[in-house]
Amino acid sequence: MRLAYLVGQYPALPHSYILHEVRVLRSLGFTVEVASISGPDRPAEQLTGIEREEMAGTFYVKSVGAGRALWAQAAVLLTRPVRYLRTLAFSFSLGQGRFRKTLYSLFYFAEAVVFGRWMQSRNLAHVHIHYASTVGLIAARLYPFTAAVTLHGSTEFLDPEGFHLRRKVAASAFVRVISQYGRGELMRSLPYTEWGKIELCRLGIDPVVFSPRPFRAHPSPFEIVSIGRLSAEKGQHVLIAALERLVRQGQDVRLRFLGDGPDRAELERDAAARGLEGQVVFEGAFAHARLPELCAQADVCALTSFREGIPVSLMEAMAMEIPCVAPRITGIPELIEDGADGLLFAPADEEELAAALLRLIGNPDLRRRLGEAARQRVLREYDLAANTARFAEILRRRLFPGHSLARQQHA
Repeated sequence: MRLAYLVGQYPALPHSYILHEVRVLRSLGFTVEVASISGPDRPAEQLTGIEREEMAGTFYVKSVGAGRALWAQAAVLLTRPVRYLRTLAFSFSLGQGRFRKTLYSLFYFAEAVVFGRWMQSRNLAHVHIHYASTVGLIAARLYPFTAAVTLHGSTEFLDPEGFHLRRKVAASAFVRVISQYGRGELMRSLPYTEWGKIELCRLGIDPVVFSPRPFRAHPSPFEIVSIGRLSAEKGQHVLIAALERLVRQGQDVRLRFLGDGPDRAELERDAAARGLEGQVVFEGAFAHARLPELCAQADVCALTSFREGIPVSLMEAMAMEIPCVAPRITGIPELIEDGADGLLFAPADEEELAAALLRLIGNPDLRRRLGEAARQRVLREYDLAANTARFAEILRRRLFPGHSLARQQHA
């Protein structure tokens, strides 16, 4: 069962679950070779040992250089001219008549040629795609291999036509979604005849790595962590505004942002303008392996995103028995049941968010109960090994049916 993984960037902190998925699949008998469009999101010296090991074995599409890329184009044009020209015309059509989109589509075409040549050189016939679906779509038209894709949501569902969702599904053997929300959005965007391609298989985390941190009944200060990229869609200004409400009410609280991104400077200015320099800490980028250490003192994990799929960062916090407060959007209610294993609030509602945080600050028994229930939810439904084993069976059934049949006969 030899399989390529095509990833937008590998390894990358926001998508560390892809690395873990690859390694679990290998432990289940798959030979997985990884191609990444871009190099790692950090210098090699900042990668963990496992990440450096993965980097050493990964093919980086953008690293081949102009000479090799041009040679790949010429080789494909000479050996399969009709398919090359038809796929090039198809790539032009993806631009929908807009200059910028057409230019990007031609870049994707060039990357697809290089990636497909690598697939042929490795004698690989199947590819699974994360965050590189346009390159995969083009490559699957140019080369005779089978493609499948994971759609994480919610970005892919904002503009189905602009994302070429129907074309990507049509070119795929199957499409994996990670939530019922994603399944519904995909069904809404596809003709009924394509619904049979949809496979629901959730992501997961390792509950051994993310084990319960020590519970603090009466912390001083009360520590709120927010994990993730500092960017507009994450809505972190709402969290800063909620924190100001708590401080004005005399609460001894501290907010720590774990992560970095383009909105950091603006968020720092916002905190300073509200007089919260002493209560807001920006930790910056960090090695994913340090997350349990960075969350060891956390009393609550807060998320304020305007759109999400099902955030892995919430799963990790929940596995550590950190009660989570998150917006009632997209797939999050599938992960957190309000009042049972976390608290939910209306998106962008700083007042309701502040009230939820205040409720947890004043009630250590509630924090403990929600945290313990949260870990049990992750153990039941978001265990990495169990969910990757389910995904492995989907791969066997969809891409390697002979292996799936052999397992059934053996059982």
